[in-house]
Amino acid sequence: MTDRVTARVVVAGALYEQGRLLAARRSAPPEFAGRWELPGGKLEPGETPEQALVRELREELGVEVEPVERIPGEWPLGPGYVLQVWTARLISGLPLPLEDHDELRWLAVDELDSVDWLPQDRPAVDEVVRRLPPHPSGSARG
Repeated sequence: MTDRVTARVVVAGALYEQGRLLAARRSAPPEFAGRWELPGGKLEPGETPEQALVRELREELGVEVEPVERIPGEWPLGPGYVLQVWTARLISGLPLPLEDHDELRWLAVDELDSVDWLPQDRPAVDEVVRRLPPHPSGSARG
């Protein structure tokens, strides 16, 4: 229980549109370069997870998002860090790999195995997919 209280939270966004999930390929740090993840980052002091998610996706992808729902669970990232994932709705902008990533891909559920996920992200992605509709009837963007 102590680890949970002292662990630093890293938030990730599950952007899902037209039946596809956005994946981001890491360019840094070197030990993670070339592996795929759900984009996001660390909470800063005084931020809520939702505020951190909005800020991180603005910085990393150049988009504005609205957090929708926290995916139940959290996944250990290493000593002192845990991953929490939120579904998010894209409000404006086109995602671009601006910071810490060199490529983005929209992946259909049957394409999720086509990228080399970071080990801690794969179970989170599986949980996201279990909770999302198979394919929305219309685009999530207006």
